[in-house]
Amino acid sequence: MKKYIYGMVAAALCSMSLSSCFNDLDTLPIDDNQVVSEQVYTTVEGYMGVLAKCYASLILTGQQGGDGGDGDLEGANEGYSGYVRLLFYLQELTTDNFVMPSSSNGLRLCLNLTYGPTTAVNTWTYQRLYMSIAYCNEFLRECTEGKLHHYGLYEHFKDDYLNYRAEARLIRAYCYVMLCDLYGSAPIIHEDADATELPTPVSREELFKYVESELLAIAGESDSEDVLAAPGTTLFGHVDKCAAWYLLSRLYLNAETWIGSNYYQQAYEYSKKIIDSNVYPLASDYRHIFLADNDECSEIIFPLIQDGLRAQSSAGTNFYVKAFVNGPMDELYQTGVGSKGWGNVRSKTTLVDAFDPADVEFDLDDTWGNGKNDKRAQFMTKLETGVDEDGNTTYQTKETWDADLNMTSQFTCGYGYIKWRNVTKDDQICASGDTYTSINFPLMRTADCYLMAAEAILRGANGGRSLALEYVNKVRARAYMSDEYAVAGVSSAVSGKITDSELTLDFILTERQKELASECQRRTDLIRFGKYTSGYNWDWKGGERLGTDVESYKVLFPIPEDEITNNPNLDQNYGY
Repeated sequence: MKKYIYGMVAAALCSMSLSSCFNDLDTLPIDDNQVVSEQVYTTVEGYMGVLAKCYASLILTGQQGGDGGDGDLEGANEGYSGYVRLLFYLQELTTDNFVMPSSSNGLRLCLNLTYGPTTAVNTWTYQRLYMSIAYCNEFLRECTEGKLHHYGLYEHFKDDYLNYRAEARLIRAYCYVMLCDLYGSAPIIHEDADATELPTPVSREELFKYVESELLAIAGESDSEDVLAAPGTTLFGHVDKCAAWYLLSRLYLNAETWIGSNYYQQAYEYSKKIIDSNVYPLASDYRHIFLADNDECSEIIFPLIQDGLRAQSSAGTNFYVKAFVNGPMDELYQTGVGSKGWGNVRSKTTLVDAFDPADVEFDLDDTWGNGKNDKRAQFMTKLETGVDEDGNTTYQTKETWDADLNMTSQFTCGYGYIKWRNVTKDDQICASGDTYTSINFPLMRTADCYLMAAEAILRGANGGRSLALEYVNKVRARAYMSDEYAVAGVSSAVSGKITDSELTLDFILTERQKELASECQRRTDLIRFGKYTSGYNWDWKGGERLGTDVESYKVLFPIPEDEITNNPNLDQNYGY
């Protein structure tokens, strides 16, 4: 049975519905039926419930669970507006990985890279990030030595509260990293901010430096009492120092793109700290990372918790399974969601073409793909589309796209992507059933650290090419289940390892696409490699069937129009 930090969320409903992230910076509830600060913080459960809400805000959507109608964002579709689902729209749908036929809430605009200040999913993402920041600020205001004494809880929390404060600061820092990535400049709102004053944005460089200082502090590398726990010493669902090291590595790897400064040595060093700690070693099987029992997966540094009974949401991994499959697919392999799939996300040809064609085909007699070389090539190619003139059954192909923008919602156009399965390693549906998934979303995992370290070395860090090659080959050997990852009964006839002459930055970009597809990294990667707006095209980019270049300012999303209306201190990003 999984143990969840989210288990106490209901004990402290210190949240509110937000129509704009700057309408009210206080997180006390606006509903008279919900508990207020003096009640929440008088119990241990109340404090832990507020911290749980900080975590849960990144994957759950409201107060009732299961899209129960009491959503966090006022006026937003609760299912659409959960953070991890929104991140897919902005980080994956805008790239060469996936296509969705829907035009609802601005999805077609994301697909075409024609998003603007009124695009709903962009607005909700911005609001979600500041909502999570508000929750973290609320917890930090109340989780102090003085407040704990006031509520008579200091003796209970005295050994842990500084760690808990550091966890809230980590979640807040993550949100600011994403604001820096997606929007560039943004306001910094501290826990002691005056809620009566509208915040003023800082430059992207100032935001970068602020996040860096926060992460160094909670990693114990500066003068701070709030320090994360040592790697591997927390309960499941809580973050430790490895999460700070991961965020520092990601921040530094993108520094040249974001602020024009070279931090590749630091990116390498912080990824290497995670690798060398060996607290989160690579999972022995890539496919196990995305299953309903992935709480047993060694590789996940920061899981966002989902449970079909106690942490339900249509915006988390429920989306990552159901949107990628439809009912008939469950007749071909165990999806874990029965006939409940939505069937509205498909792989783009560019994602499929990143793999060896021999690995792409789905084998009805080998539904896990044990016979493939690269086990990451998880596609559905066996849905029947009809009968040809000779009476032979025909199947979908990756090339069968509609000729215009009115794409069908059926899975006859392109291949489904099936690495997310709501089943356990032994192919069983978990006790929580098939209505909601129980797959934790791996927000941070170690394979990314290997690839970040290797890329940083190729960009100038002093680790040496031989180490970069070793890191890439470690990830590839696991993907192929070859060499040290070979397992009886699973094909490992071909080694996944490459030679030094094959190791280039472009190779790493492709390797990241195969390793991290659907994990909300692709847009950031394409921008860092200079291939997002021009020089490389894919299906529907710029609104054209075969893709076209778009304006360079599209590397940032627009500040939502509603936010500028509510806070005149905000400036719109260039081009919008």
